[in-house]
Amino acid sequence: MDCDAFYASVEKRDDPSLRDKPVVIGGGRRGVVSTACYIARIRGVRSAMPMFQALKLCPDAVVVRGRMDAYVEVSRQIRAIMDDLTPVVEPLSLDEAFMDLTGTERLHHAPPAVMLAGLVKRMEDELGISGSIGLSHNKFLAKVASDLDKPRGFSVIGKAETADFLREKPVRLIWGVGAQAQISLDKAGIRTFSDLLRWDKRDLMARFGGMGERLYHLARGEDRRRVSSRTPVKSISNETTFNEDTSDPDILDGHIWRLAENVADRAKAKDKAGRTVTLKLKRANHSILTRQSQLAEATQIADRIYRTARLLFDQVSDQGPFRLIGIGISHLDMADANEAGGDLLDPQARVRADAERASDKIRERFGADAIMKGRALR
Repeated sequence: MDCDAFYASVEKRDDPSLRDKPVVIGGGRRGVVSTACYIARIRGVRSAMPMFQALKLCPDAVVVRGRMDAYVEVSRQIRAIMDDLTPVVEPLSLDEAFMDLTGTERLHHAPPAVMLAGLVKRMEDELGISGSIGLSHNKFLAKVASDLDKPRGFSVIGKAETADFLREKPVRLIWGVGAQAQISLDKAGIRTFSDLLRWDKRDLMARFGGMGERLYHLARGEDRRRVSSRTPVKSISNETTFNEDTSDPDILDGHIWRLAENVADRAKAKDKAGRTVTLKLKRANHSILTRQSQLAEATQIADRIYRTARLLFDQVSDQGPFRLIGIGISHLDMADANEAGGDLLDPQARVRADAERASDKIRERFGADAIMKGRALR
């Protein structure tokens, strides 16, 4: 199940005045489009498009800054409806998930197609959000089917019809085949699934490496991956794009703190801690710098993430100006309630970590703006 223009749909649901308007979710003119409603998509607006380009294509668009808290809550409600159908749900993102309905017909006394129709009806009736369904015998084909007839699509690819369905379809239908991979396939004369079928597995692997074996099986509609409800979260990150390029250390320091705090909040919500802190910077010429630091112990403390990221920034601060900055943690594990928040070289780390946890409790009780650090105002 893949929601239809999810972020924009939530905004239109919560603000009926937007219903018939082209809505674009994203930042200012220097940002990028997170998503766009279908009215804006008709004008050519697409996800990840620079905002200035989107506004050229659709000058009457209503630009809305994303409300991640609202989207997470609606996603949680959709997940609860999915869980009523099957315990085996594998989220791909807030608005998309695989479901394994094997064996559920006996439980619900209805075939999978009927249950999925009921799922999207409940989503619309109870949450005001629409979605598109792809039903098939493996993950690859279910994903393909979900994109065939959006919005409010419902497509089924049966096992017996798989070969005929795929034969003349373009290979760009394969999830993960991006622009560069498409260029490589074009050079090899591979544009459709029937072109792929003419290749021997060994030749595909010799030409495309590990992707070659995957292409061989997908060309035949074969995908042995299981739907897993235990897919681990590998990283937690947050980034922001500036309206104007900047090298101002005070402005950048404020962003580093706010991003670290956002990452920490998400880590705390998931009860996760990360052992690796990553700093991402995009320069004015769009080149990207990344720096990483391995910690002695995993952390979910904003202060620790901020201080580590700030040290990484100090190594490259003279390479600006910058148009984007991002902070992330990876190599995640379950959080340790006794985390010190520092090391022997930083005796005040424990004090700051305790103060942060106390601040968290105040914010939880009185709201996110009840208490904040001065550097957050930069």
